[in-house]
Amino acid sequence: MSDSAQAITNLIYAYAELLDAGDLDGVAALFTHGRICGVENGPPETLFAGPQRVRQMYEMATRLYEDGTPKTKHNTSNVQLYVDDDAGTARGKAYYTVTQATPDLPLQIIVTGHYHDTFHRIDGQWWFDSRTMFVDQVGDVSQHLKF
Repeated sequence: MSDSAQAITNLIYAYAELLDAGDLDGVAALFTHGRICGVENGPPETLFAGPQRVRQMYEMATRLYEDGTPKTKHNTSNVQLYVDDDAGTARGKAYYTVTQATPDLPLQIIVTGHYHDTFHRIDGQWWFDSRTMFVDQVGDVSQHLKF
């Protein structure tokens, strides 16, 4: 695996680790030069750009518990990366499976889906350019989402 592919893979996994730790500032920082996108019958459109807006999105949507975490595990798999080192850009796809256990919810899978990501390198460091999240299957998200 190239150094760039390893750095991008680490970025993908850092997202899951920070989110499961309830570190919304850390998740938002991954989008210092990026955005969260949505798809509505066409190409991805920017919904939340930059760390402040991305943090607001997660704060609005994610239920945190007394220990400061959402009591989830975001498991990322099937990572596919296509890196153009000369251009300093990359794109990727991955699956995600989110499990959760709370005092009121036994351990279970609450949602599965996939990501379409783009990345760019700035001053030698890889960043998310965009993340588009697709939900494929939904279970009981009542203990995870605020809405």
